[in-house]
Amino acid sequence: MTKPTIGFIGLGLMGGAMVGRLQDQGYALSVLGNRDRTHLDAAVARGATEVASAKEVAAASDIIMLCMGTSDHVESRMRGEDGVIAGLKPGAVVIDFGTSLPASTRTLGAEVAEAGGTYLDAPLGRTPSHAKDGMLNIMCAGDKAAFDKVEGVLKDLGENVFHLGALGSGHTIKLINNFFGMTVANAMAEAFAMADIAGVNRKELYDVMAAGPLHSGMMDFVKGYGVDGDPNLLAFAIKNAAKDVGYYSKMADDAGVKSIMSQSALSALSEARDTGHGDEMVSQMVDFFANKYST
Repeated sequence: MTKPTIGFIGLGLMGGAMVGRLQDQGYALSVLGNRDRTHLDAAVARGATEVASAKEVAAASDIIMLCMGTSDHVESRMRGEDGVIAGLKPGAVVIDFGTSLPASTRTLGAEVAEAGGTYLDAPLGRTPSHAKDGMLNIMCAGDKAAFDKVEGVLKDLGENVFHLGALGSGHTIKLINNFFGMTVANAMAEAFAMADIAGVNRKELYDVMAAGPLHSGMMDFVKGYGVDGDPNLLAFAIKNAAKDVGYYSKMADDAGVKSIMSQSALSALSEARDTGHGDEMVSQMVDFFANKYST
């Protein structure tokens, strides 16, 4: 069978790795980057077609994929005279792989439907190294017929591909997942800093905690930096964590409730970001708490 043509917008670390994987699988791609041309140039060198606007991406593609940092970024590429919606072919499927606000996703879904296409949210789990090998976790939601149409492509990108129900459910689950993970990571980071203040050894604290039901992968990621000095076991920047937990809090507000548990993690992550540590990894929040408590 003929493979669908794919348009890809947002070739950062994750998007670039996903494009490389799609090219490995023989898909024809039109691509649109942003500021950093590293992955864009690599894709073009392998045969991808660079275009000048999101509208041109859509006009050339059966499936349009976006992998961008914020809902604002997604909306700016979707709307306007040069946006995806303006160039959409009838029956095209648009997939947002970013971590976006569910309310924004549902609004864009209605706009895409009015233009004759279908919008799916499909946030990602795992890392760019997993993307390179087609081993992502993909949390897709939206129209089931559209999901069935693109499932084969998603399975070329992901080891675990979920269909999670109505449009916005993937982004909702991803935000809950990231809220929980970042709250645990910050709690572990503070625990190591408090060990310093209280005069106990970080490694001994970890050994005791890890021997019981508190043990988790997230604990190990933070221990990777807090004890072993390697920040990259959890390759997720503080600024991105702050964004995601902020989106979770906004999602709660939109639902008419006030999140209690997210506020401490959001406060710490936001302060770390705003004091020049946004590009550091989440496990380095150990230093944020250690410095804060030692001054």
